[in-house]
Amino acid sequence: MKVISDPNQANLVDRSLAAVWHPCTQMKHHESFPLVAITKGKGPWLYDEQGNALLDCISSWWTNLFGHSNPRINQAITQQLEKIEHVMLAGFTHQPVVALSEKLAALTKGNLGHIFYASDGASAVEIALKMSHHFWQLNGKPQKKKFVCLENGYHGETLGALAVTDVAIFREAYRSLLQDVFTVASPDARKAKADENAEDVARQAAKEVEELFAQEHEHIAAIIVEPLVQCAGQMAMHSPEYLRLVKDLCDRYEIHMIADEIAVGCGRSGKFFACEHAEIWPDFLTLSKGISGGYLPLSLCMTTEKIYRSFYQDQTKQGFLHSHSYTGNPLACAAALACLEIFDTEYVLEKNIDRSEDLANAFSWAKLDSRIEHWRQQGMILAFDVKQTALKNSNTFPREMFAQCLNEGVLIRPIGNTIYVMPPYVLSSKEAEQMGQSVQTALNQVLHD
Repeated sequence: MKVISDPNQANLVDRSLAAVWHPCTQMKHHESFPLVAITKGKGPWLYDEQGNALLDCISSWWTNLFGHSNPRINQAITQQLEKIEHVMLAGFTHQPVVALSEKLAALTKGNLGHIFYASDGASAVEIALKMSHHFWQLNGKPQKKKFVCLENGYHGETLGALAVTDVAIFREAYRSLLQDVFTVASPDARKAKADENAEDVARQAAKEVEELFAQEHEHIAAIIVEPLVQCAGQMAMHSPEYLRLVKDLCDRYEIHMIADEIAVGCGRSGKFFACEHAEIWPDFLTLSKGISGGYLPLSLCMTTEKIYRSFYQDQTKQGFLHSHSYTGNPLACAAALACLEIFDTEYVLEKNIDRSEDLANAFSWAKLDSRIEHWRQQGMILAFDVKQTALKNSNTFPREMFAQCLNEGVLIRPIGNTIYVMPPYVLSSKEAEQMGQSVQTALNQVLHD
């Protein structure tokens, strides 16, 4: 452990390395790769201790929708702070949580009209899993307690969410703690053969789901899916046809569909909810990350009237007995309401059509680069893979690319050999172009050195 005798004389990086255990990090790697101390942010830009600017190409882990220090969100939080900062949601309520729930329910056209709140994405997934499991108990089918997840899917790192995650690096250390689940093929469009398209892959993957449901439906509570993009799974993208087929199978075999929209919701896919591309509504839909604009921890699980009514009973034990201390925090809800207002008044989804075209243009060079394959885009998510044959060391490539991009003034965080960008919705055409050029320069340097 690094000990600092006088913190006032040390820089922020040294103090952080001495006292903070950073997430998803092998701390020893910071002996050779940089830890960046951020002191402020404005719009799509972050600024370090030396005043250097970094273009936030990944929305600070996919959370920041409308830029750092957004004046409208700042004002909403400040105004709420003068009223009430927090009150427990058990036995109490407040205007921000009611208004947010009403607005979100309206966005689903009432299909998902009941909302349960938490603080982070994994917790929202836990809620959906527990609710589904409990629903079947209440409805006389306690044997329906197994879950189905997708190959290469990611849903969080708490024990329930990790059980339905199929990314090995997260699961391996904790496998003995996890419940058994069924894992089915991903509809990843990159699997398409020369004579196939994304829809063909989707139908093949859905056929495997159908075979599993036919055999095990009496024991399956729910299937969990990341609609359109498996983000932590190297930005694997699939056709909306998969969602339509799986929803039909769920209805046919009495199995819940959980749509994990923590990363792909809130406009990231091109529509507010990614499920809208398939014109379906799941039994559960989870949101987090962008819902508060990247300001405050907030997550939620939306569900149907049918599921809600199953818990609406005389006995307390038949209620959904789950809670978080900061459930429905007024400040976080105020931030989320400000975000929804920005969507409405600034025509964000419409303008994002042009912004996604700017992204495509900025990275058009990658389509022509012989070292790159599987160029793909879904709304404000763009990704491509560096061919294994072009990599000198696949294990160190993500860190080397991250470090070189910092030198070029852009923040990206590759996943394996996948380079992706998910920028805030305030990016200008010029900034998008700068992003593409900087990533290209960094990639050339990493692959050449």
